Amino acid sequence: MSKKNSKKNDATAGAPVSAQFSNIPGPQFGEKQFIDDPSAFRLKHPSDEALYLNVNKKLLQPIPKPRNLNNLVLKLETVYGDKGNEVVKKIKAAGQIVFHGGGDTGPTKGPQNIDKVTDKLANDFVNEEEREMPYFFFHLGDVVYSFGEAQYYYDQFYDPFRNYPAPILAIPGNHDGLVYKGDPQPTLDAFLRNFVSAEPVQTPEAGGLIRTSMIQPGVYFAFDAPFITIIGLYSNVLEDPGVISSEGDNTSPVSDEQLDFLLTQLNRVKKSGNAVIVAMHHPPYAWGGDHGGSPKMLKDIDDACNKAGFWPHAILSGHAHNYQRFTRSISGYDIPYIICGNSGHNTIALKSTQTTALRAPAKISEELIFENYDDKNYGYLRVICDNKQLRIEYHDANPDQKTYSDAVTVDLKTHTMISN
Repeated sequence: MSKKNSKKNDATAGAPVSAQFSNIPGPQFGEKQFIDDPSAFRLKHPSDEALYLNVNKKLLQPIPKPRNLNNLVLKLETVYGDKGNEVVKKIKAAGQIVFHGGGDTGPTKGPQNIDKVTDKLANDFVNEEEREMPYFFFHLGDVVYSFGEAQYYYDQFYDPFRNYPAPILAIPGNHDGLVYKGDPQPTLDAFLRNFVSAEPVQTPEAGGLIRTSMIQPGVYFAFDAPFITIIGLYSNVLEDPGVISSEGDNTSPVSDEQLDFLLTQLNRVKKSGNAVIVAMHHPPYAWGGDHGGSPKMLKDIDDACNKAGFWPHAILSGHAHNYQRFTRSISGYDIPYIICGNSGHNTIALKSTQTTALRAPAKISEELIFENYDDKNYGYLRVICDNKQLRIEYHDANPDQKTYSDAVTVDLKTHTMISN
């Protein structure tokens, strides 16, 4: 194996390191001064084809243990440190919260495509009323390709998001935890260091940029903010399908701890009045493309919802390298299932047996409608939530417009769709 393809924690390769896990006075986010887009990576990313030949495509990985099994809820005010109480007061005074989301950001061929997305994300903070300002980005997985290597965190994550002035939280994608035979680092090694940190510190992977590590309780966790709770799950390392439990296999390296966690969180938030989103990297549903749905994972989630007597207001995922939106009608509720996996790595066209262009909306079953899609552009989600409605907008990366390309609004009390 060449040194370039090694997963060695060598953040000095291609990027200067100003601090080795240095302690700083509280969390830091975007750079204080705007930095122009780079024209190329600092560290060339060689082909991973040889390493993929050493991947066991059926081998799941165990879930890394949270720092504290008795504390799996992270609050927005904690993420902001000393400014947290002030931030929460502003959000409550505004009567709504705005945040971003998206997945599959890590580019391997150069920064141009992800910069289209992150430049427009940063532009969402410019010339906006304070109540329209986003307060965080929730990453839907696949932060760094192809094996979550530490040495690529600078080019694929820290540098692209250098001008994003808010916190970034993340659930891992399959590529963040994927390992190959002879891999020198354990699954999710760099992800844990940069997102599941006990304190906000500047890690070597940041390459001298100011953003500090995120302080998530684990690779699965609940995130509480005014008006909204996001329950994030880790759907493991297979290309397909997503897996969040043992699925009844006593020999599986995956435990059922996320099922207990999901049920506990659904019971905790069902009377909170907040909007509730469940997020995972692999989509429960996906149209015919290179990535399909995950029916067993869907059943695990359904079982937890039925036991809790509560269904989330939306399900978010990535992985499919395009945008897709479904409406599922179940138990008297309308639930949007949204894929946003086109936030920088690449885009993949949806495949159809039809000779004409794919048409949406399309009825897939009595409970499922395929509503809309974008398989040509890069993009991200902008989510707006108050005490009555949850609105999820999809924005493509066209720099000349701030209008959304698709949107869905859910009434929180009735769990039904509202016309946009």
